[in-house]
Amino acid sequence: MHRPNKRITRVPVADTEAAFDAFDEDAQVSDAVAVGTDGSTATPDEHGHVPVSTVYAPTTGKRLRIFVGLLAIVLSIGFFVANHFRRGQEAGLREEAALRVQQPPPVEVVKVQRRSAKQTLVLPGETRGWYSSTIYARVTGYVAQWLVDIGDSVKKDQIMAVIDTPDLDAQLDAAQAQLTAAEAEAKVKESDADFAKTTYVRWQTSPKGAVSDQEREDKKARYDSSVAQLNAALARVNLDRANVDRLRYLTRFKEVRAPYDGVITERRIDIGDLVTAGSTNTTPLFGIAQFDRIRVFANIPQSARVDLGVGQVAHVRASELPNRIFEGAITRTSDSEDPRARTLRVEIDLPNDDRALVPGIYVQVVFDLASKPSIQVPAGALIFRGSGPQVALVTKDNTIKFQDVRIGRDDGKFVEIGSGLDEGDRVALNISNRIVEGDKVSAREVAEDGQKAK
Repeated sequence: MHRPNKRITRVPVADTEAAFDAFDEDAQVSDAVAVGTDGSTATPDEHGHVPVSTVYAPTTGKRLRIFVGLLAIVLSIGFFVANHFRRGQEAGLREEAALRVQQPPPVEVVKVQRRSAKQTLVLPGETRGWYSSTIYARVTGYVAQWLVDIGDSVKKDQIMAVIDTPDLDAQLDAAQAQLTAAEAEAKVKESDADFAKTTYVRWQTSPKGAVSDQEREDKKARYDSSVAQLNAALARVNLDRANVDRLRYLTRFKEVRAPYDGVITERRIDIGDLVTAGSTNTTPLFGIAQFDRIRVFANIPQSARVDLGVGQVAHVRASELPNRIFEGAITRTSDSEDPRARTLRVEIDLPNDDRALVPGIYVQVVFDLASKPSIQVPAGALIFRGSGPQVALVTKDNTIKFQDVRIGRDDGKFVEIGSGLDEGDRVALNISNRIVEGDKVSAREVAEDGQKAK
């Protein structure tokens, strides 16, 4: 087998044309090596391996030169086109910036109008039961049993708990025994008084001279004394009887009863607990409330006091009942303002037959206020500075003038202006703090909702 010798020509990299010529020469030599001098192809050696030719076509270098040249031309054209386009954009931006600097800044303005639309006042409120009571023990003793628990509905006079009162029972027994003794003593005194009376009558009717006047007066004194002792004994009987009646009446409080129809809201006792009579330094037994009708309390700000009074309709909403609105009316007011908060407390009564509302929850109370026609501007027109609230007036020649104003009511979206503006004035919305008084502006009139005016 013929093994050609590989020929490698080294050419300086800087000489591109010479490099491509050398590449073509190598390709021709490789072709001559791959094919024998006699034109025959290579045959396998003793190991069965056939040499593979890695030669290039004679025109490969020429094609590469053409491709590289075209790529360089395309890149050059693209560079010049992109550079020209960028310069054009920069020039346009410079011209636009120069025009903007020369033009006055744009502002949105609205015309001041008188509005008489209803205003809505939303206030926080809280619910209270129609009746709400804390039940304390009236007698001292131990809880024998409790018969109701939280959430239970009870009727008036229904037994809620039973108290075992050994001390009270002993006091009642002693009082009854004392009453019996007093009644017996009164009978003795009554007998003594009858005897003294008979004696006195006998001595008084005796013939003159049979008894001395001194003896007659002595019998009269004994009779008067016995009557007095009888009256004292009867008084003690009445006193002891009253004490027995008092203790017997207290035994009724061994059974703790509901004062009215309602729902148990709290139970703070258990069997065996020691309870003491009274409400000072003692533990309450139960909490009970009636809320088939419910009271809602809200605090009215001073600015709205003259617009809200007894009979004013109110709508009550609870966050946990988003689809329900409870309608009621103001039934009473405190007729005096809290000196700390400057608010007037009002009560709204609501029917609550289904007990959807419960005592002690937070609610929103909504009042519709019918306001008189007044100057109002969007809240975005106000500017708050150290000297007070202002608005930016836009004059007929589109010059800015800052005007002091006095604020009336504020519903969050529109602000009532008490003084400082007239109907038809133009005021700027959300004006930039870079604009100062006397600056010219480009006014664009918009509607009060911020949309472009038609």
